[in-house]
Amino acid sequence: MQVRFLSKLALSITILALPQSITSTSTSQSIFCSSVLAENVTSLGENGDDGEIGEKGINGRNSDNLTVFADGSSMTLDLTGGDGASGEQGAKGYDAFCEQQTEAVGKNLRGADGGNGGDGGDGGIGGNAGSLTVYATNKEHLKQIYVTAAGGSGGTPGKAGEGGAGCKCDRPYWNEETCFGEPGSSNYSCTTQEFQCTDGYPGKLGRDGRKGRDGQIGTLTLINLDKSLAPDFPEVTAPISELKGRGYTLSRNIWQNKDNASALFAPGSIIADKYKELVARHEHTVLVVWDAPQPVENFDNHKITLSLKGENDANILLPEDLWLETKKVKRDKLTEVFVFNAVHTDDVADLTIDGLFGQGANLELDIFDEAEKSNLIATDFSVKYLVGEPSEKKNIFGGNSTIYQTKYEGSIPAEAIAKEGNLFTLKLGILPIPPEYRQPGLEVEIEVVAKRSLGDNSQVKKLSTRTTIEQPGSQS
Repeated sequence: MQVRFLSKLALSITILALPQSITSTSTSQSIFCSSVLAENVTSLGENGDDGEIGEKGINGRNSDNLTVFADGSSMTLDLTGGDGASGEQGAKGYDAFCEQQTEAVGKNLRGADGGNGGDGGDGGIGGNAGSLTVYATNKEHLKQIYVTAAGGSGGTPGKAGEGGAGCKCDRPYWNEETCFGEPGSSNYSCTTQEFQCTDGYPGKLGRDGRKGRDGQIGTLTLINLDKSLAPDFPEVTAPISELKGRGYTLSRNIWQNKDNASALFAPGSIIADKYKELVARHEHTVLVVWDAPQPVENFDNHKITLSLKGENDANILLPEDLWLETKKVKRDKLTEVFVFNAVHTDDVADLTIDGLFGQGANLELDIFDEAEKSNLIATDFSVKYLVGEPSEKKNIFGGNSTIYQTKYEGSIPAEAIAKEGNLFTLKLGILPIPPEYRQPGLEVEIEVVAKRSLGDNSQVKKLSTRTTIEQPGSQS
């Protein structure tokens, strides 16, 4: 005890002798001192391992959904979710592995720490209650139904595991003598140094688990029908052949959110307060009647889109790549779409100029329908007739340029159009074009606009040719 007192006294004198140096010590010097102290400490034993985490509780069972028809008969319906299981307790931390304190070690000692306790396991989640669907034409019939649709309770949390024990010191303080030089010589000296042993810390208490979440309460869907409700079918896109003959019924169920569901059932019933009720069902049927001469199978890759419009009507979107001549007839909850003709849009504008023939009053321009659909498609023509006249301006070859001047522009009357099958002959000679501009040898430019239509569909095709009116007898 005397030695320990002297050591502490010497330390106190040393501190008092250096009043300025202590307060002005830099951060780096403090770190250095801590490092020296750490190097002079030896662990007594090995730290204990942490305890294992407790297992999470098993989740509760979800209840099945249920559909019933209420006719006034008494019923008891249990749609309760299962309770979640409790979480397991965390395991105790392992005690430190301690060693016997030796007589002389030449360093300070610190006992090993105990392992931390394991966290408790979370409680299992409560199972969800089942949803209830009731068909009832009279709400009073629900008073005969007792329903419990509470969610399962969440499992209780597992408790935290305790920490393991740390190592204890047999001797908190001891002295060791250290000698230098040869015994008997003038440089031989011995000093006595005090060392300390600090007990290891016990492991920390683990964290308690969390309580499991309660399951969701069941909900009510009320349907004022005495038969099963068909699902929503507000839109369809289908090939024409599928819509032909049988049609499609478009539908949409109209719901309304309401409160106080438990008041509809027998006293003591448990169910979510908010529920939804069917208040209307909108339906409309569309039928395609194929009266076209073309086989409907030729258009199977084309589709029609139908969508419900309001309470009792339908939007009918015909394919853009197909011309249909149709008529719609609506009565009650049915719309019939009669199809009288069908043409692919690729065939509509397949027109070519076949040549300019004759001269004078017999000047004619032939136009041919390559797709051969002119028996189905109506065609109107307008023409712009230009005649080339020499100009003083030079062209790139050094000759005089030709300027084309308009001599006639307008629609072609029906009497000036001759049609034979898919060949149209435009009788330009009977149009009000001055005779001097219909003579052989004239360079002419003819621009034709053909408007083609079928039912409500129409499209414009522009054609042009630049040629010379031939001399009589020069045409083969």
